[in-house]
Amino acid sequence: MAGTRAAIRYAKAILDLANSKGVAEAVNNDMKSIANAIETNTELSTFILNPTTKVEVKESALLEVFANVNGVTKGLFHLLFENKRFEILGAIASEYNKLFDESNGVEVAKVTTAIPMDADLEAKVLAKVATLSDKKITIENIVDPSIIGGFILRIGDNQYNASVANRLQVLKRELSN
Repeated sequence: MAGTRAAIRYAKAILDLANSKGVAEAVNNDMKSIANAIETNTELSTFILNPTTKVEVKESALLEVFANVNGVTKGLFHLLFENKRFEILGAIASEYNKLFDESNGVEVAKVTTAIPMDADLEAKVLAKVATLSDKKITIENIVDPSIIGGFILRIGDNQYNASVANRLQVLKRELSN
């Protein structure tokens, strides 16, 4: 995918620039907001992807929507304007977050739960995470009602499945043997 390769190139360049100006963390927060907004707001993502909307309009709209972002992030909007590549903004934001975490020795633990995690479950998950990784961990919660209860934890290539749905599957297999 050419879009992904380009997104990684942009993300690396923006991270280098942000690091050189000492604003990598601020830009990381911007990128989280941008990725989240594009992912959750259909209107925004449709607008960004619309090939008939002029790039000038896209840039000024983004500068308005994300008025409080760092100068480096605004610079990215201008770069995408110059290169007419606004459609990869979401991908760039996600790649930036990944690169930022990697460069800071942070690993993302994806935790799938049937309902949004409460503090109690988050504490249990973090305790389990500590046994699987010695890196700094940030938790990303994915809600999937089909797991019924418990949680599924994924860190890199490791997965720990403590979901009720999984226990039921195991039980079913044991009973049928």
